[in-house]
Amino acid sequence: MNKPISSTSCQSGCWILAAASGLVVLAVCLFLIDMGILASIFMGAVVFIVVGLLLGWIFCSELKPLVQPNDTSAAPSAPEPAPVSEPAPATAPVAQAPKAEAPEVEAVEDAVRPEALSGARNGDADDLKMIKGVGPKLEIMLNELGFYHFDQIAGWSAAEVAWVNDNLTGFKGRVSRDNWVEQARKLASGQETEFSKRVSDGDVY
Repeated sequence: MNKPISSTSCQSGCWILAAASGLVVLAVCLFLIDMGILASIFMGAVVFIVVGLLLGWIFCSELKPLVQPNDTSAAPSAPEPAPVSEPAPATAPVAQAPKAEAPEVEAVEDAVRPEALSGARNGDADDLKMIKGVGPKLEIMLNELGFYHFDQIAGWSAAEVAWVNDNLTGFKGRVSRDNWVEQARKLASGQETEFSKRVSDGDVY
């Protein structure tokens, strides 16, 4: 395999050719033209310089010095690794608040059935629909269970309320949710409630 020509060896070759050209001109001027030894030497020196510079400029100006194997400056630098971005911290899942559950009516273990009547006193039952939460259907159901008057409901204990709550088919827990006992106490004492006024005015039923 041929080695590449360095700039130094090229310049040396050009000056050797220039020296040979100068000697040829010196010989021609001295022996053929008979210019004299000083003039011949001058002409040979001029040719030597001109030819050397001209050949060096033509043939050696594009050549660059060979890179030495141990020259680390010419070696391409390795690309720097791209900075590794740190992963974003994982967002902790937001715990969902538990859904609020509707309050359940606490069951009383020793539920007791309230004292019931076989019919309304003197055949004149109170209008139980005056109690908020008691509609026409519930009034019929209460009458069937033996409850016709406000004072009956006003006297229910917690155990008796629990029994009625559990025996109102389709309306379980209504006694406690609508606070029938407190309403019945006011109505039994002759007072009115805001709801009973609306019923009396015909705004409800």
